[in-house]
Amino acid sequence: MDASGLSSDDTAAMIRDSLRGFLEAHWAAGGGEERPSPDDISVIWRKLVGQGVAALGCGRDEGGLREILVVMAELGRAACPAPMWPTALANLALSGSRADAAVDLLERLHAGTAVAAFCFGACDPDAGAGSIRIDGSRGTGVLRFVEAAASTTHLLAAVDESHIALVQLDASGIVLAPTRAMGAWGLCEVRLNSAPLTLLPLESASLDEISLKAQVALLGRAHGAARRAFELAVDYAKERHQFGQPIAKFQAIQHKLANGLIALEGVRLVLDHAARLHDIGDCDWRYFADCAVAFGGDALRRVSLETQHIFGAIGYAEEHEAAQHFKRVHLDTVALGGAPDARRRLAAHLLDRGGAPLPQYDLGPAGNELREQVRRWLDQNWSGDRKARFDEQPFEKREFDADFACDIGKTGWIGLGWPKQFGGQARSPLEQIAFMETMEQGEAPRIGASIQANALMMFGTPAQQQKYLPEILRGEAMHGMGYSEPQAGSDLAALRTSAVRDGEHWVINGQKIWTTTWWGKYMFLAARTDRDAKPPHAGISMFIVPMNAPGITIRPASTMYDGTFANIFYDDVRIPLENIVGEVNGGWKVLTGALAFERGLVGGGIVLKVAHAFEQLRRHVMTAEGDRPPPGQDPVVRDKIATLACEIEVGRQLMMCCAELAADGVTPPEYGAISKVYSGELMERFGEAALDILGMRAAVSEQMPGAIDNGRFEQNLRHSLMWVISIGTNEIQRSLIAQRGLGLPR
Repeated sequence: MDASGLSSDDTAAMIRDSLRGFLEAHWAAGGGEERPSPDDISVIWRKLVGQGVAALGCGRDEGGLREILVVMAELGRAACPAPMWPTALANLALSGSRADAAVDLLERLHAGTAVAAFCFGACDPDAGAGSIRIDGSRGTGVLRFVEAAASTTHLLAAVDESHIALVQLDASGIVLAPTRAMGAWGLCEVRLNSAPLTLLPLESASLDEISLKAQVALLGRAHGAARRAFELAVDYAKERHQFGQPIAKFQAIQHKLANGLIALEGVRLVLDHAARLHDIGDCDWRYFADCAVAFGGDALRRVSLETQHIFGAIGYAEEHEAAQHFKRVHLDTVALGGAPDARRRLAAHLLDRGGAPLPQYDLGPAGNELREQVRRWLDQNWSGDRKARFDEQPFEKREFDADFACDIGKTGWIGLGWPKQFGGQARSPLEQIAFMETMEQGEAPRIGASIQANALMMFGTPAQQQKYLPEILRGEAMHGMGYSEPQAGSDLAALRTSAVRDGEHWVINGQKIWTTTWWGKYMFLAARTDRDAKPPHAGISMFIVPMNAPGITIRPASTMYDGTFANIFYDDVRIPLENIVGEVNGGWKVLTGALAFERGLVGGGIVLKVAHAFEQLRRHVMTAEGDRPPPGQDPVVRDKIATLACEIEVGRQLMMCCAELAADGVTPPEYGAISKVYSGELMERFGEAALDILGMRAAVSEQMPGAIDNGRFEQNLRHSLMWVISIGTNEIQRSLIAQRGLGLPR
């Protein structure tokens, strides 16, 4: 597995592919048995040692935490109980040690002539893990939940924060008792009765760090097991027929599997991010590792349960591979304190001793520089009395500010990601995230018409591009989206508004509803130009309609989140022929292209809103009122805050992944949908949690006496409903994820 000269991504991919092929050739899932023998495990481990995995974690040149996670995931996927986990911990704990016994053990581990088990004993957060009492060079006690001890030669057991005991397992005074846990074999209880041992000092790493890395490695294995079982369930759903069709066509099955994919991707991304940060020496790695454990522990167990539900009765069978994965997921996610312990650490980080804010992501040199540039601009142009006057207005007046839009239009940032040929700056997706994040933190009003601008750049004529794009770029023109109708919400192919050619004009008749930017200069309107087209979406065209055209009637209405939308009636509205965007009857391509672009951005935009609101909530939670202690001292509140924090990081990781995909080309529609679904529902969960934590005062609305932050939190909750419904409801998005991302039938 020589990976010299390769990037970290290439190295990880090479190890994954090599190891997956190796295990498929040398290890049937579970070794072909429900309970592999110690000899079976020893044989596969010797072969894996020959592949070079035993030295991972023993220094940067040998591979870091990221490579360890790749191996652990593949072992979980193969249901292979080879002792990689204790070997990696031995490397992480003892590399750099000057103790002769430690140096000798590592050499033998790497050569395969020794095999180690690892136990945290009294330092394990689980009170049932046992402990040993040291008397000189001997130890007495009981250690439980020791993995793979029956197939190892040595045991490393934590004694205290700075020492590990090395025990040779064939010495006198040692008894191994196999333990069945979650219906599976593989753990042991190790009983020591004045057994000889060697005490080794921890020189290069603290026990807390080793314990966290141990949890992360176990989560990596659980992720591999959960993902493999999930993939088996996807294949099974395509093959299993009930009621005359594959169960993969049932919406309930599709949505279960879509939820599973969202959770698995979230775990994968945040785990990999934590490992990357660890391997480059970034101090934030611990925070993200805790986020991974806190989120992943619950998420993987939920996926595992839903996977078994899809298998139905067939999953009851012990010989079915999925049963082994179910057991592995639960054993690995409950060990070492599991998700609850990680949430306690997150709460302490965020709330104790003044607390720490959510980490700021490294967006690269250009992204980081732009973030600071936009921050300075907002300090000069969107602060003081100007911002105070804006903030005093009711929410419906704070959706847009024409003067602000024109001011920021002078910077060129509205066209941040546009190609230069259209007057844009051709900035990277990471720079666009930097801009969005800083604008959200500055609580600036919305600007631009990015979806419509993108559609014009993709499908517009040169004349249209020259007319409309400069107006958008300068902040002078907002475009609404006229898509939804009374009988055509998520099912846009059913729209009835018509456009009929009459000489040099199109004549539009129909009704659009739920239109938010009804006050814009133009409407990006979908209309039917062929009533007999099959399929129906083949008869739709896209138009730009000036909102001052005769025949337009606007009936504004208030939304439940204090914003506005409108019912708009088009009665014999005449627009020039050149106002069609794209080809006649080619509007579906324009419409779906624009929506796909929006979904790739909207998930990131939502999670940035939640992250900003979280910081406001965190400050309230740390603040005492009167003689009452701060809410952040309540264990229930602390757990809620930690849960929200790890969920925000998953949302931000999905956002970053979409940005990386966009940088390489185009974000696949299913991935934009994953980000949008997750972040929209996160916003709902955040709103509900904020009310639980802050109580009735947080329910008091804007401009009312006693309202917290002018009603910010309750208004966020009401606003969140829009994000799970608009741009395609989350139910429709789950179907898209299942069909496009997992290949399930329509």
